[in-house]
This record gives sequence, C-alpha cells and structure tokens, in this order.
Amino acid sequence: MTRAHPNAEIAIAPVQGWIQSVLAPIGPDLRGNSADATPEPADAGWMATLCLLVAVALLLVVAGHGAGRRGDAIAPLLFWSGAVLMVVPTSLRIAWPDVARSERLFLLLLLVEALFYFKTVYSPTGFAHHDEFLHWASAEDLATGHRLFLRNPLLPIAASYPALEIVTTAIANLTGLPLFAAATLLLAVLKGTLIAALFLFYESISGSARIAAIACLTYMGCSTFVMFESAFSYESLGFVLCMLILAVEAASKDLVGRPRLCALGLVALLLAGLAVTHHLTAAFAAVYLGMLAALEALRRDASLRLEARIAMGATAALAIMLPVLWVMASGNSFTGYVGPVVETGFRTLLGKVFGTGIPPSEHLGAPTQPIGMRLTTLLAILLLALGLATGFFRSLATTAPRALHQGWRPIQGILKRRWRDSRIVLLTLLACGFPISVAFRLTVNGWEIGNRMGTFVFIGVGLVVAVGIVHFWQDRMPRGWRRIAPSAALAVIVMGGVTASSLEPIRGPYKVAADAQSIEQMGIETSLWTKQWLGPGNRFTADRINRLLLAGYGRQDVRTKINEGVYAARAFRHESLGSDDFYALSKSKLDFLMVDLRLTTASPILGFYFEPWEPQQGVRLSAAELLKFNTVKGITRTYDNGYLIIYNVRGLHGEP
Repeated sequence: MTRAHPNAEIAIAPVQGWIQSVLAPIGPDLRGNSADATPEPADAGWMATLCLLVAVALLLVVAGHGAGRRGDAIAPLLFWSGAVLMVVPTSLRIAWPDVARSERLFLLLLLVEALFYFKTVYSPTGFAHHDEFLHWASAEDLATGHRLFLRNPLLPIAASYPALEIVTTAIANLTGLPLFAAATLLLAVLKGTLIAALFLFYESISGSARIAAIACLTYMGCSTFVMFESAFSYESLGFVLCMLILAVEAASKDLVGRPRLCALGLVALLLAGLAVTHHLTAAFAAVYLGMLAALEALRRDASLRLEARIAMGATAALAIMLPVLWVMASGNSFTGYVGPVVETGFRTLLGKVFGTGIPPSEHLGAPTQPIGMRLTTLLAILLLALGLATGFFRSLATTAPRALHQGWRPIQGILKRRWRDSRIVLLTLLACGFPISVAFRLTVNGWEIGNRMGTFVFIGVGLVVAVGIVHFWQDRMPRGWRRIAPSAALAVIVMGGVTASSLEPIRGPYKVAADAQSIEQMGIETSLWTKQWLGPGNRFTADRINRLLLAGYGRQDVRTKINEGVYAARAFRHESLGSDDFYALSKSKLDFLMVDLRLTTASPILGFYFEPWEPQQGVRLSAAELLKFNTVKGITRTYDNGYLIIYNVRGLHGEP
C-alpha cells in the first residue's frame, strides 16, 4: 500500500483552506443566537418616539402630495424625506438584536399601517388605482341590485369571486358609511391582520420572534406590498386569508387530538372562504399545502406521528378540491383568464433570453422612474440577493437534525430526507423563485407575472434573508457594525419596496393615459353628470381611464368592445369611420361613446390609450380621429365641455 507524499499534503492544505474560506459565507453553519436574548420589557420611550417620528413623516408625505398637485419643485424633497423618516428609524429598531417581542410586533403594526396611510393619502377621498374601480363597480352592483354574480364587463371573472364585495357592503350597511370609507376601513384592518399573521407564521416555524420580525421587514420589500396589496382588490383579502391558513396550520403542527381537529376545522373554513375570494391565491395555497404534504410523506422521521400525516394530507386535499369545485360550480373560465397572460409572459421572456424575437410592444419599454428611485430599487434587489446567498443553506440547516450541525453535514442530512420541519424546506426552495420573478419584471409583457409572483415568492425570501442576517451578518461582521449595518440594509430593502411599488408615487397634475395620474375632477364630474341626466345603466365605451370613471362614478354599463371581437380602439382610430367599423358600430348595442380630447395633447404614459394589446401602441391620437363622429349620420352630440364629448349612437341602430 502506497503512502501519500508529505509534500503533497502540505500543498493541498492551503487549497482546502482557501476553498473553506470561500464557501464560509454561504455555508450552513449556525453561529448566531437567533433566540430573543433579552428578557427586558418593551421600551415605551422608543415606541413613543417612533410614533412621533412616523406622524411627522406622514405630514411630510401629505405636504409632498399637496406640492405635487400644485406643480411645486419642492414636492419630491418633502415626499421622499417623509418616506425615509417613516421607514428607516422604525426598521432599524425592529431589526435591532436586543428588542422585546411585544415591541417588535407593535412597531411592525405601526410601520404597516403607516405604509397603508402612505398609499391611501395619494387619493384620500376616492379610489385612484385601476383594479379598485373594477371592484368598486361590482360592490355598487351588489349594494344596489342585492344579487350576487352580477356581470362585470371590465373584469368578468370578478363576478365569480364576490367575497371582497360582500364584506365591504356588509360594513357599509352596518355602519352607514359610503363604500369608499367602508373599503378603506376594511383594508386598514386587513393590513394589520396580514402582518400579524406573517409574524406568527414565521415565529411558529423558526421559534424566534427576532427572525420573524426581520422576515416581516424583508417581506415589506416586495414590490406589491405597499400599493397592490393595499388596493381595493380581491387579492388584498385573499392573501390575508392565505396567510391566516398558513399561520394556523403551522401553529397546529404539534397539537394532538381534539385541538388538532379544531385547528383543521378552522383551516377548512378559511380555505372555503379563500376559494370564493381570489383564484390565484387559492391556487398558491393548494400548491403550498400539496407540496407540504408531499414533503411530509418523504420525510424520514420516526417521531412523525401518523395522525399528523393524515391531517396534513386532508388539509392538502381540501386546499385542492375546494377551488376546483368552486370553479366548476360557478362556471368561470379560470384558465381562459390566466392562460393568455402566462403564455405571453413566458414567450416574451424566452424571446429575450434566446433572441428569438421581441413583440413590437416590447420595444416601447415602460415609463421610467427618477434615477434615485431606480437606484434604491436596484440596491434593494442586490441586498436581497446577498441575503439569499448567505441564508439559503443556513435556512435548510435550521431544520436539519441537531446532531448534524457541523460543517456541511446538515445539507447531507436534508438530501437524505432527514429534516424536522417541512415548512422551512419548502419556503427555502420557494425563495429560489426570486430571480425568476425579477427576470419577468424586466419585460413589458412579463411584468405582470413577475409582479404577481413576488407576492408569494417573498414569503420564502423573508425567511431565508432573516436567517442569513441573524446567523451570518449579525454574527460575522466587526463588532461595531453588527447592529447598524444589517439593520440599515433592511431599511433599504423596505425602501426598495416603496420605490418599486409605483411609477409615480407623488400625486401631480393630470397626465395622459397614466392610470392614477389621469384620475381628476373633470372626468369625475362628467361621469357624475351621466348618472344624473342620462341615468345609470347606459351602454358606454371610451378610453381606458374614462371607462373606469363611468363605471364607478357614473354607474354606467361600460363595454370594452363595440361588438364581439371588435375592441373599442378600432372605433376611435383613423380620421374616418371605415365601412367595417361603421357596420360593427351600427350592429352593436352601444348607447353612447365618450371622447376625451385631452388624449391628443400627449403620447400615452403607459404606452396605450385603450387596451395594452392595441395595434398602434404609443402612436399619438389626433383631434381629427376623435372628432370624426361629428360628421357621421345617426350620431348626435349629447354633451360637450370643451374637452370631454359624449356622442349618442342610438341613431345608428334606428333608435331615437
């Protein structure tokens, strides 16, 4: 038997040491103290000070919006000073190592409600965002018609998921509040419930209030958290129900007997509510619980009880069956609604990766943000990527058998299906979807997929980044930087969520085809006029923004198509009404067309006036195109305020 030469061992040793030093940052070692190290009570002085700072910050945000409406140059300084003052000190205190559990939870609730007010004060007296008008129309139909499943032409699938409208109208009926106030009250409660459910979920699976608080802060860095999940939309309610399901299921993992059955009953009730609330969130809950049941079945653990496996399997079966049964019972076309979006997004992403061609709309690009907002978002993404790199294997190691906590043995144990909690394994793997969601957001057609993915992917991202911060960054950094640097990074991540949530977060003057920035008093007053003088329920079509106003304020029956397969854009484009378009318009059931001459003053901010898929995206409308209806026999002008014109097209159908 030959023996290795001593010089070879000497030569290999430095190489091994270099490899170990390179792998150390991403390794699975758990050296940090994740437990709540201090038994001290909550610091009332810090809590009071931060409440005062948040109040001052929100005053600056309000002043920024006021200055933006007036067009003052100081608006960005006021607004962003308020945003930074609101987020940074509170985030630093939440992420600080030696803070009591109750104080962390209180400050999380303070920050999340401040962020909700931050969103609401953009339009404090009415809805402003696109999806909010769609659900407002459904809520008004429910409140006035006293019937469920009424048709909504702007969002047909919403009729099959009426839970948000049911809860909102119930609050309005009980309190006497108008629908906007009832919706705002409901959303404020939902935001607090969401962050509490997230905190309890992370705490149940990690055993640490510190990791749970940092994970919640990381989740606030999701691009959908500040605006999209705070909007009056069915996902805002659906995601809260989803997190309550995950929190109750995680908290019940160690229960036996009757308490476990009670927990399973509560989960079943929440799953039933979710099934009639939001399709995508119900699908995520089904996938999550189904994968969790599969991991529990794969896990090698003699201590795992048969009762726990059965309960997990039953929960997964309910999560899968209830949404499917509801889709069958309601007759909604879930795949027809989601399928084209997913297909277009994947085709666009693959086209960018492999250079197989980019649709024309991709070359237009999205509206750009100020450089400061883009840099903050980019820095937040880089910090998240760094947190994922240093936390991935450590997150897996937290659930490996304790006897294996040495070197890379925890990962070997995971690969041999030896882990203590399948939830941690599943969430860690879910965090791998973060770079995919970012890649989708780099394309125009794939942006919606990436944005929606982020809502669910960040559940895993929050846990992984929190473990990385506690077990690496707050343990390995020089003593003077251990507290401030990771906490500051978390503050930047939260600010990244704020900057990524909206293209133009400061309220300003009217802009053409800019969604929230296009909602202004002239359009609102005109829509109210139609309700008062024409009556509700007339069949209207118009550009994207005025359709929303007519549906919400005017209570009109708004159509996106003038006839089957013929979208409204065709009727408004071109300087003369072609024979095909004239025929489609005469055979339609439309009563009125609304024309907005302000559209001719600028190109559309979002790239389109009517629909995202219109063929002439980015091409500016002319006054001749919009005023051609003046010379069409059978069309009369009913309303004209100089900018907004309403044409009566009933004469084309032979009606008076």
